[in-house]
Amino acid sequence: MIKINYYHSLIFFNLCIFISAFDYLRNNSLLILSLLLILSIGISHGSLDHVKGKKLLKILGIKSSAIFYLGYIFVGLITILIWLLFPKFLLLLFLIIAAFHFGKEDSEFIIKRKNFELIYFLKGSLVIVAPLVFHKEETLYIFKSLNFDISTNILINNEILYLLILLSFIANIILSLNRSFDTKSLLLMDFLSLIILNYFLNPILAFTVYFCFLHSIRHSISLIQEINTNLKKGLPLFIKKALPLTIITIFGYLFALYFLNNFNSLNESIYKVIFIGLASLTFPHILLEYLIEKNEQ
Repeated sequence: MIKINYYHSLIFFNLCIFISAFDYLRNNSLLILSLLLILSIGISHGSLDHVKGKKLLKILGIKSSAIFYLGYIFVGLITILIWLLFPKFLLLLFLIIAAFHFGKEDSEFIIKRKNFELIYFLKGSLVIVAPLVFHKEETLYIFKSLNFDISTNILINNEILYLLILLSFIANIILSLNRSFDTKSLLLMDFLSLIILNYFLNPILAFTVYFCFLHSIRHSISLIQEINTNLKKGLPLFIKKALPLTIITIFGYLFALYFLNNFNSLNESIYKVIFIGLASLTFPHILLEYLIEKNEQ
């Protein structure tokens, strides 16, 4: 597993260097491309939640699959409702949970320990903090379009942001302690990849490249290996199982974009579809992972 993820990180690191060399990518927002990548590659890594849901129901001794589907949809809809009513609270909560989620899922193949929540959070916080360091005005504009104006918040002072990047680096060092050279190299490459992406690309494009080609693919690799330890044999099965929910989610996103575009500019509609959409998928996804982990103990 370490070897596969090492080569994945190596390829991703070189990809980040390669795409950062193009003026066109550095100087254009490419919002529609970002949305298409998130819809096709990004969200697919959560499209086996219905399989995990059946696993949870089996653990709990519940026979009806409808309970899982209704509960999953309910959590997603409640997330959207709370966002509409309390956007500042929900976005802040989403960013905190997303940082933890990214840090945990990108590195739990290295170490899976209790009481490591802060380490995972600090590692994953780089995804949130780096855009504020390198493209602060553009990132704040995106937040403002989501009714989350933090332009006067003390937490976005450069000194605090630099400290958070340092803490994220220290979290990677802690994760690498007593680990192999490949693991240490992997963590360093992932850290530098995020720095490179956010330095050269706009916030949405940088996040899209990370989310689709590092986070999503890494999580998908672990899911494929759960299906079949042979990646070549597991990949077709993964695609077959993930495709139905991926297609349904894509149509949901496109419908939301069409609806929002009647009241907002296209750019603002895309921002809202990406962030609100990911929040509505992330909260039930993380809750499902938590319930499985808790009940398997």
